[in-house]
Amino acid sequence: MTAFAAATSALFRDPNIALDALYRPGGIGIGVAIRVIRSAPDQVAAFGEGRFVTDTVLIAVCVADAPDLASGDTIEVNGLLFEVRGDPARDADRLVWSAEARAL
Repeated sequence: MTAFAAATSALFRDPNIALDALYRPGGIGIGVAIRVIRSAPDQVAAFGEGRFVTDTVLIAVCVADAPDLASGDTIEVNGLLFEVRGDPARDADRLVWSAEARAL
């Protein structure tokens, strides 16, 4: 295990940073228990001369916990259900997925 992999694992185990969640491939089934890091930054989009601020939800998941994370999968966090939108992207070390999600 590399130092980056060990640090990533420690972050996802930290109760102050990561949350327990249920991952459902394709949005069906009983779900697989995983840990996620959820954030909700505002995104700024430009259209012509206007700027619009939109809410977003980003969910980080260890690739080892959800190796085939894809659009349409669902992740339940604290009783809230989120659907992965678009294709998730992995970090440079291929350790963590970053996925945009929407609440269902």
